[in-house]
This record gives sequence, C-alpha cells and structure tokens, in this order.
Amino acid sequence: MRDLTIGKEGLLIFRFALPMLLGNVFQQFYNIADSIIVGNVLGKDALASVGASFPIIFALISLIIGVGSGFGIVISQYYGAKDIEKVKRAISTMFIGLGLLSIFMSVLGISISTWLFRLLDLPENLLPQATTYLNIYLLGTITMFGFNGISSVLRGLGDSKTPLVFLIVATLMNIGLDLLFILVLDMGIAGAAWATVISQTGAFITGVIYLNKTHPIIHFNLKNMEFDWEIFRQGVRIGLPSGLQQTFVAMGMMALMGIVNSFGTNVIAAYSVGSRIDSFVSLPAMAFSAALATFTGQNLGAGKDERLKKGLISTLFMAGVFGILITVLIITFRTQLVGLFNSDPDVIRIGSEYLTIVNIFYLVFVLMFVMYGALRGAGATLIPMFISVLSLWLIRVPLAAILSKTYNETGIWWAVPIAWTFGLSGAFIYYLSGKWKGKSVTRPKFIETE
Repeated sequence: MRDLTIGKEGLLIFRFALPMLLGNVFQQFYNIADSIIVGNVLGKDALASVGASFPIIFALISLIIGVGSGFGIVISQYYGAKDIEKVKRAISTMFIGLGLLSIFMSVLGISISTWLFRLLDLPENLLPQATTYLNIYLLGTITMFGFNGISSVLRGLGDSKTPLVFLIVATLMNIGLDLLFILVLDMGIAGAAWATVISQTGAFITGVIYLNKTHPIIHFNLKNMEFDWEIFRQGVRIGLPSGLQQTFVAMGMMALMGIVNSFGTNVIAAYSVGSRIDSFVSLPAMAFSAALATFTGQNLGAGKDERLKKGLISTLFMAGVFGILITVLIITFRTQLVGLFNSDPDVIRIGSEYLTIVNIFYLVFVLMFVMYGALRGAGATLIPMFISVLSLWLIRVPLAAILSKTYNETGIWWAVPIAWTFGLSGAFIYYLSGKWKGKSVTRPKFIETE
C-alpha cells in the first residue's frame, strides 16, 4: 500500500501510474493477441465479428465499471482519512453489489445478443460468429468484474504493483489458450472467447488466494462479508454518473458501429483493428488519469488541498510527453501495425487512414482524460458525465453520420478528434470553476482555500 499524501507529487504519481500502465498493457495485449490470431488464422470475417462484439460488450458492462470506479474513490478517500474500518466495509459492499449486477448483465446480454447485432445492421454473414463470440465472452462477466474489483481496491489503497502480477499471469494464459484452442484444437472463434474467459477466471482465483494469505486488509470470506447501505449510497452517488457516462458512451459506440457496418466487411475489419490499436495507445492516458484520481482522493481525504494543483500539472506534463511520443510512433508505423492483424490490402489501407487521422490529435485525448481523472478523484463525476455524453451524442455521432454521406468512412474518422476537442474544453472550463471541490465523501462541505 502507498500513501500518496506525502512526498513529491509528480514522482509519486509517476511511480503509482507505471505499474498500472504495464498492467493495462498486458490486459490489452491479450485482447490484441486474440485479434491478431483470429485475423491471421481465421480471416477478416472472424476479425470483423470480434470487433463488432466489443461495442456491445462495453455497453453491457459499462454501468458496472462506472459504479466500481465510484467505490474505488470512496475507498481511496477513507484510506486517506485513515478510517480502516470503513475501508473494509466499503470493500465488502462493493463486491456484493458488483457481483449481483454482473450476473444480471451477463444473463441480459446473452438473451438479447442476436437482436442487438441485427439492430446494428451487422452483415448476415458475420452474425453467427459474432453471436458465438459474444455469448461465450459474457459467461465470464462475474469473474472479470471480480478481478477488476480486486485491482480497483488495491489501487485505492495505493498498491498498483500487485494487479500487474495478476495481469501478467492472465495474459500469458490467454495467449497460450488462444494458440491451443484455435491452432491445435481448431475451435474457431469460440476458442478465442473461451481463452479470454478462462484466463480472466484464473486471474481472479489467483488474486483471491494471494490476497487472503498475504494482505492485511483484504480478505475474501463469504461468511464475514457485510453490506453497508450508507457506503453503498456513497459509492453509487460517485460512481453512477461515471457508469451512466460509460453507458451513454457505449451506446454511442454502438451507434457508430451501426454507421461503420453499413460500409461492409473491409471497413468493419479496419475499424476493428484501429479500435484495438487505439485501446492500446490510450493506456498511458488511462494510467495517469487513474493514478491522479487516487492521488486526488487520498489528498482530499487527508485535507492536503494544496497538493491537488501540483499533482494535476505534473500529470498533464508527463502524460503529454507520452502522448507526443505515441503519436509519432503510430503514424510512422501505421501500415505495419494494421498488417499485423490482417494482410488484406483494403483493410490495411483503410485502417492506416483511420490511425493517421485519429492519432494526429491524440494529445487532445490525453489531456482530456487527465482532467477527467482529477475531477473523478474529487468525487465530481456528474458534470464530466454530461460533458462526455454531449461530446459523443451531439458531436461525434451526428458528425460521423453526416460526414460519412459525403466522405464515406473517412468522415467517421474525422468526427473522433472534433469530439475530443469539445470534451477537453468542457472539462477544463469546469475545473477552472472550482465547483468540483465540494464532492468529497469525507468532507462534503469543503471550503475553498485558494
């Protein structure tokens, strides 16, 4: 566990973010391994089917992700205030609540999967493989959230290294099972889905066993778990806006997928590859944002308000440097990166065009995400939710629909950086207002000191 309320702000955030970054790299790496193996062994139809599944997966689980992040903030603030009893009750409450929600979402998703694909106008030739992949993937929802819950708790307590170890185990297991199920046992796209489910379950079980034997605070024992309604209310109050934000974003991604689907298999496959690479290159921004959220939560809980602005400025600088380096690398090697997933010339051409347009503006995304992290750490999640939803539904989706009629799929790509610019502007204006400072669960009547 790490106390982020003492020490040099930038160095603390960097050291805390680095294990999360490496962990996220491994987590995305086994998703990317899925796509590389599927795209090269099973072909572009299978690759497009996997890509078409992820907006639906994101839509089904996004609410739980947001609520879970709210509990992570509650835990970090109680830990910063050194109230260990409430930290323990918050952990127990989070796992009970998220466990029940994940079961419900899994059943719901499997029940309506075919209907959702048809709603998004997925080509009929892709429907059987996409439905198979999605239904199997959703069977692992509860263990996926169990593992993410463990990681969220540990980060809230200042430990970002232990989740990295679990993710390395999951990644290696997933890649090995991909090769076994697809290349050796010839299970097709179902093999890729089962590899992910089994690896996530293995990581969760490994995490539970390890923590029960070694951790001073976290112990998983069903008999001793208790549900605290007041802490649940606090977690939902902070996390629900993020959850709703994620849900609306996911619905927007589904709407975008519907626009992409109208252009056929090559564009779907290229967009799937571009989205996979995007998910990888966005990891530094996500890691720094999460680290800043924990830093902000702990320092607000400890009453050390003077450290907040220093932490934000340091994080913006560090994440910005990463953003510039990544932009240069992606644009330089865009053709080779897309070619890793599929050798079809049209898929490579379209995917390279997507990466060029989007990554020129990647720095805007980085700064936006860091600003969101500062606001989330303070418990101010409602306004960022509105900003994010508006940037997607009022800017990105309408522009994608309008521009695609004139410029085909290229118009969809240009809608992305325009929406990011709107989101960054809104987050920056809200931060300058100072109204986010009264949202801490430990000091709800924060008195501004600046």
